[in-house]
Amino acid sequence: MTRLNPKVKLTVATVGAWMRLFESEIGRAEPELTELDRAIGDGDHGVNIYRGAQAVVAKLDEVAVPNLFAQFRTISAALTSSVGGASGPLYGAFFLQASQTVPQKAEVSLADLAALAEAGCQGVVKLGKADLGDKTMVDTLHAAVVSLRDSCHHHQSLPGALAACAAATLRAAEATKPLVARKGRASYLGERSAGTQDPGATSAHLLFLSLARAVPASDFSSISPSTESDPL
Repeated sequence: MTRLNPKVKLTVATVGAWMRLFESEIGRAEPELTELDRAIGDGDHGVNIYRGAQAVVAKLDEVAVPNLFAQFRTISAALTSSVGGASGPLYGAFFLQASQTVPQKAEVSLADLAALAEAGCQGVVKLGKADLGDKTMVDTLHAAVVSLRDSCHHHQSLPGALAACAAATLRAAEATKPLVARKGRASYLGERSAGTQDPGATSAHLLFLSLARAVPASDFSSISPSTESDPL
């Protein structure tokens, strides 16, 4: 992958753009996410996550945040309070725990972002009690952490690393399809949960795809475009 500007960092403005792009991506994907959740869950994941993304954007438009710590906590609170079911608290836990890694910071590097994603993933694992392979959003979050760590090891630029991360999370979400769910409502179906891609893992992919698109000069050559052909 092409190495790009290593000085590009994640800022408060970038995160604001990230959340707006996430709202757009989830809005576009809401019918597909709902259909996936209807097959193995309550059928409301798409609607719930879209409502949460809208609440985040509205809140960020309403309040001024001085740094990433305050911004992530604002995002966490908006998601937790507006998204029904387990998804709101889980996404809220991701951003809440991520905020602990960026006290008073106005911008972060790739290494900081990798630590941030890892802390967020651990927050979701702790709250949801899910492990890798349980057919949940943890599968996607884990893939994001591994990809970002690998990009750090190879001294990749932030835009290039995020493009690779988005591609890795897409593969992880798709890889949940043959799995048998061991956590969440889908686990009640047992073997019947195999054959459907997990909706939470899919929306988590869209979270990282949106982040990659929020950072300028990203190389998207290895990422499926966000169109109707993007597998959900």
